[in-house]
This record gives sequence, structure tokens and C-alpha cells, in this order.
Amino acid sequence: MPSPTTQERAPLLPSTHSPDAHGLPATDPDTHTPPHKHTSLKITLSSLLTLLLISAIVALVTWFEQGLPSDPEKAALAILESAPVIVRNTKIVRIDLPELVRVVYKNNITAFDLRERMPAHVDIPRIRKGRVGGFFWSVYVGCGGFPRKKDDGPDFLVPTNRVRDTLEQIDVAKLLIQQYPETFLLATSTVDIKEALRVGKVASLIGVEGGHQLGNSLAVLRQYQALGARYLTLTHSCNNAFADSAGISTPVPPTHGGLSKLGEDLVFELNRLGMLVDLSHTSDETAVQALQLSRAPVIWSHSSARAVHNHPRNVPDYILEMVGIGKGKKDGVVMINFSSGFVATPGNASVAVVADHVEHIGRVAGRKHVGIGSDYDGVSSTPVGLEDISTYPALFAELLRRGWTRSELIGLASGNLLRVLEGAEVVARQLSRLPPSMARYQNRTDL
Repeated sequence: MPSPTTQERAPLLPSTHSPDAHGLPATDPDTHTPPHKHTSLKITLSSLLTLLLISAIVALVTWFEQGLPSDPEKAALAILESAPVIVRNTKIVRIDLPELVRVVYKNNITAFDLRERMPAHVDIPRIRKGRVGGFFWSVYVGCGGFPRKKDDGPDFLVPTNRVRDTLEQIDVAKLLIQQYPETFLLATSTVDIKEALRVGKVASLIGVEGGHQLGNSLAVLRQYQALGARYLTLTHSCNNAFADSAGISTPVPPTHGGLSKLGEDLVFELNRLGMLVDLSHTSDETAVQALQLSRAPVIWSHSSARAVHNHPRNVPDYILEMVGIGKGKKDGVVMINFSSGFVATPGNASVAVVADHVEHIGRVAGRKHVGIGSDYDGVSSTPVGLEDISTYPALFAELLRRGWTRSELIGLASGNLLRVLEGAEVVARQLSRLPPSMARYQNRTDL
């Protein structure tokens, strides 16, 4: 991805959140201020307004020098043409299309055409309209009592079909990628992603959404990786043999106090395999311990900011402060979830609110540590203005209005996640001579 330049660091539009004279404290009319204080205040205000005017002119000159339209919606499209979004469900982002195919079409990929309008949030025409350059096809199977699954038992040993179901979802994802070769390209490395972007295809990565889908076995993890999976969410909405979960809407009682011993081995094995450690859905204790333990960068594949909306699935500031580059920090990306219930109180989810989450994480962790997670096809309600995968440009236009630079928006779209993926690949090469972990779940009785 292009490196930021001094020119690119300048805001593309004057920020609508910049301080101005109206942001100064009001003066008390009963307070008697000496004449020289009034003069000083006038000079200060004059200087401030002059600086703001200069900043606005510089920003607009920079905008035109970069060849961007003055209209933020058109400028956002121009940026996304040069740097398409990579998301968990798309841009590079993240989507739950395989789950939709399972639930609605019983895994039958011949029962629908992605080139036509699909019933939820994602199809090929809307992918193109949303300027999506890549996404994680999220393979997800329910856990515990969510949704409508029987409990795993106190030792997580109740037999389930989760490994089978996960393999079927990986199969669905790969078959769809093969069925639409003019649109999708399977990607298992950053080299593949960059090649897909170069030829105008959608880089298609695979992510597994929950340690409960491993059958308590690191051997299963290795086979998922061999099939193309490049991230694992440590938990979903229930605790598992590896780690504690954040629950759904309220925290669940902890089992391990964060990571179990087997969970520590899982983090090592993910690092060794070059798979990203995904901390969405995990408890705060799990997230902190994984951040401290992981040698590679981490992600939150679909989480938002708890300080903006208090939900246990969102990331608190004290954990965001652990994310970064440098001493005592861990590189990572928090990919914003668009689910209405995660970003705002009922009826208040909007493009502006999602932008608030992006900006808050950008302030606390840094703008190099935020991405797009969306969760399209995996949520029942989306913000006004971000109804489906075609609407990503609206968010980028909103951030342009708030003063985000071209390089920062390229980072949000794909650059930040690419950096983290490359970091995981570097660590995997460093660990490549180490043997795989042979750790075994202590409560197994068959071995």
C-alpha cells in the first residue's frame, strides 16, 4: 500500500469537528476584565480564526492537488477505486455469506445466483457498488445455547457436529469462489491479496469464528489452516475449552479467568501457522492475556468501541490502549461491527454513529489500528445509511468530512489489515522451525 506522504497527512476536507470561536468558554457578563485582557482575547481570537482559515485553504488545496472531487461522496468513491475496501465480511472486510447459504439454501450453491439480488446484505452487484476489494468469508457454527444449540457440558465434551459443519462452510466458501472466478480469487497470503487487487478481483480469505469449532483439538486447527483459514476467533458467545467469552448481551460467568492452558497453546499454534488471533467475542480477561501472549499482531474481526456504546462485545479503552506499535504495545486492528445493537441504542444507529466508533478507536489506539468488520449477512439490523455492502462509500464520505486524510482512509479500507496480516506472516516464518504443539485437552478420555 502507498506510504503516507506529508501531503497526504493534510486533511482532505476541513474537519466539521475542529474547534472554533464558539467552542471557547463563554464569558461571564458580570466579570470585569481589564482592557488589556480584552485586547489579548481579540488578538487570540483573530489569530485562531486566521489559523483556521489557513488550515481550510491548505486542506482544499491539498484536496485538489490530489485530484479528488470537492464533493465528499465522489471523493470517497475515488479513494476506494484506488484502494478498495478489505473487510471481515468485505473491503477487506468480513461477511457471513457461508452461514446464510447454510441456513437459507441448505448448503446448495446451485440454488441461487450471486450475480442476482440476494435476500440479505451481500451479492456481486452490491459488492462492486461498495468498492469491495476483499473479505474474510466467515465460517460460523453456533455454540452453547446460541443459537438453539444444546449446552456443551461442564467439560465441553458433549459430542457435536461442529467440525463437520465448519468443514461444510469452508466447502461452500471455496465452491462459491470457484463458481464466480471473474469476481473472486482465493487468497491465503498478502501476496494473493495484492494480486487480486491488481487484477480487479475480490480477494477471498477464510476465517473461523470460534474456538468451539475445533472439537477441543489443535490438530483440527492445523487442518483448517491447510484448507485456507487465516484467522480464528478464540471464542464465540460461549466459553470453550480454550478461553472465556464475552457472552451475547450480558457477560457469562468465567470458566478459566481468561485463557486456559490449552488456550495459551492455541495462541502459540496460531502464531506458528500464520493465522491471526481474533479477539472479537472474547472476555476482557481473555483479550488482555492473548494480547500479552501473542507474538504476532491480533485483530478484532467485528467489534466496536465500548466508550461510544456500552456493550460487552465492544472493546474498552484500557484494552485499546494496549494496541499500537512500540514498547508495551501489540500491533492490531479493531474492525468496526455495523450491527445496530453494538453501535447505538435502539433506533439511533446511523452512518454518523459508526463514524464515531471509527474515530474513537482512531483517537485511543491510533488511526493505523482501525478497520471495517461490518458483519453483513450475519446481523439482523444495520445502521441507517449502511444498509448493505454497497453502502461503504457513505462511511468514507462521512470520515472525509471529519478531516480524515487519503492515506488514513486507505489504511482503514485495507492498508491497516494488510500490515497486520504481513506481521503474522513474518512471525510464522520466524517460528517455522519449531515443532507443532502436541498439547492435548486434559479432560479428554479417549487418549
